[in-house]
Amino acid sequence: MATVLSVSGSPSATSRTARLLRRLDDRLRAQGHDVIPFDVRTLPPEALLHADFGHPAITEATALFERADGIVIGTPVYKAAYSGLLKSLLDLLPQYALAGKTVLPLATGGTTAHVLAIDYALRPVLNSMGPAHITPGWFTLDKDITVADDGTLTVAPGAAEALDQVTDQFSLALGGRATLLAATG
Repeated sequence: MATVLSVSGSPSATSRTARLLRRLDDRLRAQGHDVIPFDVRTLPPEALLHADFGHPAITEATALFERADGIVIGTPVYKAAYSGLLKSLLDLLPQYALAGKTVLPLATGGTTAHVLAIDYALRPVLNSMGPAHITPGWFTLDKDITVADDGTLTVAPGAAEALDQVTDQFSLALGGRATLLAATG
């Protein structure tokens, strides 16, 4: 099956966005894909702040993008746009780092006023990086993502179903198999 790079653009160590991505990672693994989780916040700040294209961490990140067949990009939405941390990484990648890749954009945010951030802020940048295909993305409200004290993630039923659907579409675009919703519910 395909190798998927699952990128969290959240600056928070307790990010709901990252936890939501890890849920999707599990679904993709169940469909036979090799998934590599990657949290942009783990990159050294000096590499991002100084736009150090040759920094070993940036070189390693670039290699992860090159290795992947598909890329899931997840970001919290701040002020109607994707995170600055994600922007910093995308700026340091080669111009066509997504060439030939299938991409799934996802976003989380506090209000439906930010739902268009995927299509009007994130998708144009991803498209400029030359992907073969950008599948339909999904925006999930923060209120639909709950993390228990033990770290267990719960996604509201409607949001969970929509996320499963876009994940399955992404998997199929990569040549994978979809998981039946009834089997995972």
